[in-house]
Amino acid sequence: MSDRLANVAMPPDRAVPTRLGNWVFEGKATLLRLRRSGRELADPVKRHRAGQALADAPVLARVTSPLWTSQGGAKDRALNAGKIQNLRAAIAGLDGIEVGVGEVLSFWRQVGKPLKRRGFVEGRELREGCMIATVGGGLCQLSNALYEAAVDAGLEVVERHAHTRIVPGSRAAAGRDATVFWNYLDFRVRSRHAFRIDATLSADALDVTVRGFGEGAIAPTPAFLTGSAAHDCLSCGQVSCHRHNPDTEPVDAPTAWLVDAATPEFAALYRACADEADLLMLPSRRFGRQASGWPTVAPERTTDIAVLQRSLALRTAAKGTPRAALLLAADARLAKAYARRLSAQYTHLVIAQPLLPHLWRLGALRGRSFEVLLDRLPIDALHDLLDTAAERHPDSPTLGDFRAPASVAQAEREALGAATRLITPHRAVAACFPRDRVEVIDWLPAPALAAQRDGKTFLFAGPALARKGVHAMRAAIAGLDARLAIERPGEDQPGFWGDLDVQLQTDAPDQLAGVILPALVEHNPRTLLRALAAGLPVIATPACGLPAQPGLTLIPANDPAALRDAMQHALDSAPA
Repeated sequence: MSDRLANVAMPPDRAVPTRLGNWVFEGKATLLRLRRSGRELADPVKRHRAGQALADAPVLARVTSPLWTSQGGAKDRALNAGKIQNLRAAIAGLDGIEVGVGEVLSFWRQVGKPLKRRGFVEGRELREGCMIATVGGGLCQLSNALYEAAVDAGLEVVERHAHTRIVPGSRAAAGRDATVFWNYLDFRVRSRHAFRIDATLSADALDVTVRGFGEGAIAPTPAFLTGSAAHDCLSCGQVSCHRHNPDTEPVDAPTAWLVDAATPEFAALYRACADEADLLMLPSRRFGRQASGWPTVAPERTTDIAVLQRSLALRTAAKGTPRAALLLAADARLAKAYARRLSAQYTHLVIAQPLLPHLWRLGALRGRSFEVLLDRLPIDALHDLLDTAAERHPDSPTLGDFRAPASVAQAEREALGAATRLITPHRAVAACFPRDRVEVIDWLPAPALAAQRDGKTFLFAGPALARKGVHAMRAAIAGLDARLAIERPGEDQPGFWGDLDVQLQTDAPDQLAGVILPALVEHNPRTLLRALAAGLPVIATPACGLPAQPGLTLIPANDPAALRDAMQHALDSAPA
């Protein structure tokens, strides 16, 4: 027995729980549930929907409570994580709802029955003076916060039940609690004015806000309660109880990595940082090659069906459907598959950026801390950049290809703001955020291009699209004694290059004067890295995300004169 258990005396009013007592409790609860169900049939309570009418109304009350309050080991942590999952599932029915004048808000009508198939898991529940594990456990933290906020906002409390046992330091100790137990112990309020509930989870706290245009804070604050204290297996001092299962071993929280396509940089980060207790959620090991670069370090879960759906959607899409829109829909399906299979025990996540807005909208990030693997510009920045480019080049049919819905852009913006750390090798992406929020990792060396520095041919390292800088490229090469080989097709329009010496060459020539990418947007400058590894001159814009280094000439975007000068310098400085 631990010293802590040996030194704790059993409270005199605390009877040892028995299995017979449990059966009696469940029998009584069943009868009370049946009675409540009968009353609900005779006098049903409305279920309220989320709305926007009161989204900007004044704040009448706000209550914040910490999520992590237990001090035990692995089992205790698992129950606390389960409680957070239950809060995550419950606030989906409460966040953003608006209640009309004189209408009743019922906790259970909004939340629904806490069942496993609805996302509820085992969490900490206070029952008969004991902290035990039960499906839906921990929801009293939400009902407590709602009650306290209702009191402060001046709402009329229609139904409220206090805890019969008190957790020291809790809201019950201050008389500001409301216990709930499906379905016969409910919490209900109404008001003389319309009001709105905002319920959110950060990585470490539950926040409940009441908005409306009422008076606020007109209800009296309840007096402090006096009563017996609740206990868990670390503090009750009773070792003969059938529930006795103390847990004092410390435990490190595992991390779940939610990823999609592998890049060398992020794969190396995973190999260096992941632990055997972590989890890797990736699209597939059997289909496609995008995820094959992830090393095997921790247990894995795959979603083969989502990968097949993405492949089918890309192959069967109607002509003219923007590829970016198809990929955005595929990201949403993959995120949904991950969220459905993500255990409550993973309270810290590392997330691939394409999945981020969809996981945020699903509510899967509530109550979790998370880091983001950034592989592209934020949607807001990308939209602004492409809009500006479209104004400059209105004849380009491709600058309008990528436009995410406003709801997705907003979700990404909010999620990036809530992330604990942002990680990227891309300097232009990192520049979109404050320095103290971003960890910039190194680009890994790439296999060298099989080309020698010679001749007058430059390789354009990308498809010939407006966002890759083809307009500046066309203006710069005109009249220059040089040739241009284009790595991938994609001219914005027929006849774009006119009589210029430009040819498509999917395989890099054996001899090159240099490699060029005057891009407005470039998230994966792999060809530039290969050119630098081969010792070839590289001319690029800061949008390509590479740090200053020998062999790299950085020029402004949309600057044909600077591009021409850099090309001429590469030709003039070539070894004889």
